[in-house]
Amino acid sequence: MRRLLLALALLIVAGTPAFARSSQDRASIGSDITIADGETAGDIACAFCTVRVHGEVKGDIATFLGSVVVDSGRTISGDVASLGGDLEMGQDASVGGDVAIAAGDLKLGDGAAIHGQRTVLPGRLWLLLPLAPFLILAGLIWLIVSIVRRNRYPYPVPPRGRGF
Repeated sequence: MRRLLLALALLIVAGTPAFARSSQDRASIGSDITIADGETAGDIACAFCTVRVHGEVKGDIATFLGSVVVDSGRTISGDVASLGGDLEMGQDASVGGDVAIAAGDLKLGDGAAIHGQRTVLPGRLWLLLPLAPFLILAGLIWLIVSIVRRNRYPYPVPPRGRGF
């Protein structure tokens, strides 16, 4: 089981750069992404990290268990999607597309604008939604194993005594 998890982790880490389509696109697992002042980025994908926007983003931002922090006056041209993280926008910051946040919060500064639709599902309980099929499968496996063990190993018969 450990080997399978290690192989899966290595596959994810090795495949991360493949998601970046151009030199401006960024993808990361576990290390924060920072768009510096005066820098332009394309699409951004981030898992277990934070995206800090001090420059300009021409594409979309997607995070899993990570937040997006946008400085005052900065612009994200595309959409923002976050599962398990927050979107914090400074004063006069803007998002050109839609914003979808599950299990996180939207914190808007004065004059911050979202030009598309916004969908915010607050509360960390939404993190269980993608994991629900796996939790159900694990419960069924546990149930089957416990039934097989119970039928496989019968309870010991008490020794025969003198007639208690």
